[in-house]
Amino acid sequence: MKQAYTTQMDAARKGILTPRMKEVLENETISQECLMEKLAKGHIVIPANRNHFNLKAKGVGAGLKTKINVNLGVSKDVCSFDAEMNKAKLALDYKADAVMDLSVSGDTEGFRKRLVKEVPVMIGTVPIYDTLTRTGKSVWEITIEDWFKTVEIHAENGIDFITIHAGLTKKCVRSLRANRRLCGIVSRGGAILFEWMEKTKNENPFYEHFDRLLDICEKYDVCISLGDGLRPGAVEDSTDAPQIEELITLGELTKKAWERNVQVMIEGPGHVPLHEIEMNMKLQKKLCHNAPFYVLGPLVTDIAPGYDHITSAIGGALAAMHGADFLCYVTPAEHLRLPSADDVKEGIIASKIAAHAGDLAKGLKGADALDHKMSRARGKLDWDGQFDCAIDPEKARSYRESSKPSEKDVCTMCGDFCAVKRVGALL
Repeated sequence: MKQAYTTQMDAARKGILTPRMKEVLENETISQECLMEKLAKGHIVIPANRNHFNLKAKGVGAGLKTKINVNLGVSKDVCSFDAEMNKAKLALDYKADAVMDLSVSGDTEGFRKRLVKEVPVMIGTVPIYDTLTRTGKSVWEITIEDWFKTVEIHAENGIDFITIHAGLTKKCVRSLRANRRLCGIVSRGGAILFEWMEKTKNENPFYEHFDRLLDICEKYDVCISLGDGLRPGAVEDSTDAPQIEELITLGELTKKAWERNVQVMIEGPGHVPLHEIEMNMKLQKKLCHNAPFYVLGPLVTDIAPGYDHITSAIGGALAAMHGADFLCYVTPAEHLRLPSADDVKEGIIASKIAAHAGDLAKGLKGADALDHKMSRARGKLDWDGQFDCAIDPEKARSYRESSKPSEKDVCTMCGDFCAVKRVGALL
């Protein structure tokens, strides 16, 4: 029997409440009517590939909780798919909303299939990377058929959203050459496509053949995450002409995708100083017609290798406050190495704090409920109650256990000088 709709957007436009929409509503305070209206307009997406059978769907976009993504994947130098699978399980333990596989070596398809089978959150990939790994060809030998074959494989494997840098056009390259940067192109996908375009003298294949991309995504209901191939990799390069030129193109492609009922997210800038974050969020929403915004960081300074989960969390909180819908976590290993499991945990926690802080700042209904519960527990010196509300209960408990007070109801910072204990009975 033929399904009555092609994608979640198509279903919303037809007034059909899908099982995936019901899953989203279970974890949000938005009404059914509002969810379907925003889905129909493209202001919310539900990345949910037809072949991702164990998925517990989440929504991304206006009026919903800010979501976070965890990147993982092997490289040539560090190639253990079991280790990456453990990171995926860690992401689930700490309640991340999505996992992206950025593997560039080994049996990438086998690992993708394993992720889809075992991981119930939305899964993303970057087929541009995998085209080189899958074919074993040099960049200039890649054919248009090679590019789209990889996209088809990822869609068939059950991937829910794919990053495609379709906005990095020849026009954008001219802008890049006319506006020199400190860090040039820092996106891996953007760099691969730029090299291919330079050596073959062809236009970006995903821009030139965008309809072909839409055919695949409509067939499997894959959400396109339109990648920022020209995102700034230095605060000096932020909000420059090449970045904005690409963003304008992404807005045009968004409208084309919506005409085909294909869901779209827009990926945002990497390194952005604090005073430009609000402007970047508003520019994206304006130029890309309020499509959900997925940001890496943004990192607010360039000088903190080893601590970029902090620079990212600072920027991510401000970005979420001003309209970002989806934060890609950054770990302490950013710019330095493939992250370890400990790095992954630190990145997840920092990103979750940023997302929650953003939700509080934009007044999302119900976002402050856990904060109030935590405050009530603190006011009663209810330590177990505080741990239950903590974003990382394990760490909170271990800190308290590592320094035990002489009086069990206080901590070793204040002891008998505890303000809560002294005043509680008097108020």
